[in-house]
Amino acid sequence: MSRKLSYADAGVDRKLRAESKKALRRLGKTYRHSYYGEVVQLPFGNVFPIGRKRFLDLQIEGIGTKVLVAQLAAKYDTIGIDGVAMAVNDVIRSGAKPLAIADNIHAQVSDPLLVKEWIKGLAKGAMEAGCIVPSGEIGDVPDLIKGLVEGKGFDFVVAALGEVSEKRLISGRNIRPGDIVVGMQSSGIHSNGISLARRVLFRQWGGKYEPQCVLDDIGRELVLEVLEPTKIYAKPLLAVAAQCTIKGAVHVTGDAYLKFERLSKFSKNVGFEFNNFNPPPIFKLIQKTASELGKKIADEEMFKTFNMGWGFALVADEAEKDKILDILSKLGMHAEQIGSVKAAEGIKVLYQGKKIVLK
Repeated sequence: MSRKLSYADAGVDRKLRAESKKALRRLGKTYRHSYYGEVVQLPFGNVFPIGRKRFLDLQIEGIGTKVLVAQLAAKYDTIGIDGVAMAVNDVIRSGAKPLAIADNIHAQVSDPLLVKEWIKGLAKGAMEAGCIVPSGEIGDVPDLIKGLVEGKGFDFVVAALGEVSEKRLISGRNIRPGDIVVGMQSSGIHSNGISLARRVLFRQWGGKYEPQCVLDDIGRELVLEVLEPTKIYAKPLLAVAAQCTIKGAVHVTGDAYLKFERLSKFSKNVGFEFNNFNPPPIFKLIQKTASELGKKIADEEMFKTFNMGWGFALVADEAEKDKILDILSKLGMHAEQIGSVKAAEGIKVLYQGKKIVLK
């Protein structure tokens, strides 16, 4: 009998994280120092005013254990793109235009060749996001960072700052039954669920395959497929927001489709049902390989952990659907309606003839 394998088994315990995040409530006391007025609470973070009806959105994100995959591949020129994407894709959830990013890299050793590769990806990501990189920091902390390969260990964190006007703010409010959810295609795993994927796929962590293995369904070295950079959604999101009313925006990252529960807290008595998934081969491979190793990753766990092919989602009135899809198509972004808003609370996924209840 197969043993169930979850994200918690890979070292990421959702329940423990949720309990730990309760400590963040203490930070509310700092809001009294908001110089230009009240901090506005949003589903995925808050924005603060910088003047009349204008707000800044400040987010900070890491790449997580994907840095280990870069070391496994001995390829470091794309990991900076992930850093930019993780932070910028969080900023645009409020409708904010990214203005600037700053990186903080903790390194085992500041190897000039490594630094050059890290910065190459960072610059490419910033160009794609349309923002500047006015500052950053690289610190040598050999006692703290060891990594997978001696001398190559590092951790990568990026902060992003964006600006949004009050009329363009995506608040998560006024979402109603009958509204649609439009998904924008992902480029693969992105930078989420890597801890679970590593333990199933790569022998380095107890999985099945060598990193350079080429599988028919994947078509290239497996390690390069997992390392594929996270897609940056800034330009398509801002283009849609300039012409359509977006009620909610979700970066499908950690906790994946559980994230939509946050919207339900701002628009009461609504839930979400998703019914359009054809996951790229990498996701199917993760489940299949786990089974071959005598373990089982349930469909429910997949939708709580991975983006399953859609990296960013928009919630809008059904009347906006064609216009949204047309704008995204003209920008070369593949997008489809992936679900809808329901009157009943909860998050449900219809997948391969089964109804999966996530919440």
